[in-house]
Amino acid sequence: MKIAFLNKYQNKVFRGSETFVYELSRRLSKNHEVDVISKINYLTLLKKKYDLIIPTNGRCQVIIIRIVAWLTGAKMIVSGQSGMGWDDRLNLYSFPDSFIALSSKALDWAKKVNPLVKSVYISNGVDLEKFTYGGESFQSGLSKPIILAVGAFTAQKRMDLPIKAVAEMSGVSLLMVGGGGEMKTELEKYGEGALGKDRFRLISVPFGEMPEVYRAADVFTLPSRSTESFGNVLVEAMATNLPVVATIDPIRKEIVGEAGILVDPTDTNAYADALKKALSTNWGDKPRKQAEKFSWDGIAEKYEELFKKLIKEK
Repeated sequence: MKIAFLNKYQNKVFRGSETFVYELSRRLSKNHEVDVISKINYLTLLKKKYDLIIPTNGRCQVIIIRIVAWLTGAKMIVSGQSGMGWDDRLNLYSFPDSFIALSSKALDWAKKVNPLVKSVYISNGVDLEKFTYGGESFQSGLSKPIILAVGAFTAQKRMDLPIKAVAEMSGVSLLMVGGGGEMKTELEKYGEGALGKDRFRLISVPFGEMPEVYRAADVFTLPSRSTESFGNVLVEAMATNLPVVATIDPIRKEIVGEAGILVDPTDTNAYADALKKALSTNWGDKPRKQAEKFSWDGIAEKYEELFKKLIKEK
């Protein structure tokens, strides 16, 4: 098969969509011809005649690729990395040959939005060989125990909420890691003011160093809004055997299982209590076992099976 992944931000940032493209394309390229295209020329796409095209930037890009696919006979696949909102509504209204929902809840939603589109559930995943609990740990300079929060510094991620919760706890440090967003300066000032520089650090590190960062922590937390499509950092944390405290909703329940605690993070007292409980609980290897359900190797096999079925329909 000739497969094209389109992502204009690839290798510029490393969010969920970029991780999806990197991990999946790397595995599919073992048996197929795979191009990852960041500088997108739609005329070139017309000439190369791919079997499958996977646009990841939504909106106009998906509409244009729908036309390209019709003209060349390619199949267009859209992965619901944006979450249950207008971006993925537009993706569904563009009639992809298959829409990939990242959770059971998103699958139900997609089928209601456009029942004429073939929607299937395939989650995002984690590289279980890269994210392990054995190996070097990042030296944060913070005293233990350490709660780790990882995410973009945006309103969607609600990274101010862990600061509020940890401020209600004594003898606990907060390490916050992110790769961009308009709230970085604001969060850094707020965290240092609420916790002090001895209990709070806000940093950015290359994606390749993230396993060491996870190993430095005792508990991981992600307080993002329920509209978030998945949360790759949850399975990365669990793969390093970190218990997680996350937003209570059906998607996070499906991801976390018995490997953490779900809570309404806008309730500061309840959030702080959940973090305390996570720190005091003996989790054994539950987080790692839960993460093993989300191996990118197994997920790539599901995509390959889907792609083969779509090609047969040509």
